[in-house]
Parts: sequence; structure tokens; C-alpha cells
Amino acid sequence: MYWWARQGIVVPSVSPVQEKLWSYSDLMCLRIVSWLRHPKAAPHGAELPANPMSQVRRALVLLERRGLDLWAPDSPGHSPILVDAAGAIFVRSDGEILDLHEQPALLPEGRLELTMPFRQDGVEGPNLLRPRPHLRIVPAKVAGEPHIADTRLTTQSVAALAARGFSSERIADMYASPVESINEAIDLERQLMAVPAIA
Repeated sequence: MYWWARQGIVVPSVSPVQEKLWSYSDLMCLRIVSWLRHPKAAPHGAELPANPMSQVRRALVLLERRGLDLWAPDSPGHSPILVDAAGAIFVRSDGEILDLHEQPALLPEGRLELTMPFRQDGVEGPNLLRPRPHLRIVPAKVAGEPHIADTRLTTQSVAALAARGFSSERIADMYASPVESINEAIDLERQLMAVPAIA
């Protein structure tokens, strides 16, 4: 992250100086660049190789030239970056699809979703917008924390209550939420807790 910040790839928008501070959108940009730079699962069980940094930089330059952000919470799909089933990067701009040479292209079939669940270095990551059927992650809601859809009840709060001995049914009664949502919140937090901390 710090190397990418120094190289101008993803510069933290909250504070780019000594104590670097990233926004939710910055973190999503980091996630996208990381996703591009690692092997990716493709349809039918295939695995695509990592995109070279030269391709990633070319995509970032194209976005800048077009006045686009790598991650825009209010735009369809949230990122103008598309990757097809062969690993090629495309950019969506003004209703058209461009390759990295700014040539018009067809919408890639079997395109990979940047926010879908991922596996990297043995770590399972959830979908970054809908981590479970009843859970959501919305940048402008509860500071971007995972929460039960249509509520402000965060999965972390639910998991804390479960850790204190409250049953899923009791928590569901307390917050008038379906038990399935409560169980999904607890399950997501278990998944996230299983991720080893970065030293």
C-alpha cells in the first residue's frame, strides 16, 4: 500500500502525508489493484494469471485521461474497470467499452466481477457489496461497515452480542430482524476473524 502510494498508483485521499489515511473508496481502489495484480479464478474452474503492472498503469492512465475514478460508489458496477474471461482489461466510459489502446470494443462476455468473492494466498474473501444475501456494505452507511440490509445494525455488533452468549434468536428478537440475517452476520464475522492479521 505504501509503495503504491509513493508510486502514485493509489494515493490516500484523506491524508497522503506522514500518517497516511485511506477512505473507503481508496480501500476499494487498493482492492481492485490487488485483484488485478494476483491470479484470478475464471469461469469453468480456470485460473487467470496476474495482470502485469504495466497493464494496470495503462488502465489508470486511461481512467485519468477520461476523468474517471477507479472506484465510484454512485456509478453502475462501482468501477469502470472490466476484465474479460481471458484476463484482458477494459474501461467503461460514456456508454462505450474501450480496450487499453482506447479502441472501441464489445462488452466482454463472461466478464469477471471485481467485487465478487475472492481467494488469495489461502484467504477467502467475501463479496464486497453483498457479503451474504441479507448483508450489505455501503460506503455512506455506518461508515462502510458490513450491516444487515435496510438497517444500521452492523455485523460486528451482532457478533459481539453472540460472543457474550446471546443466541441468534434472542438477538433477532432484540432488533426485530430475521434469524437468517443474524446468523449470516455471525458467519461473516467468523470468516473475517479467520483472516490472519498483517504484520
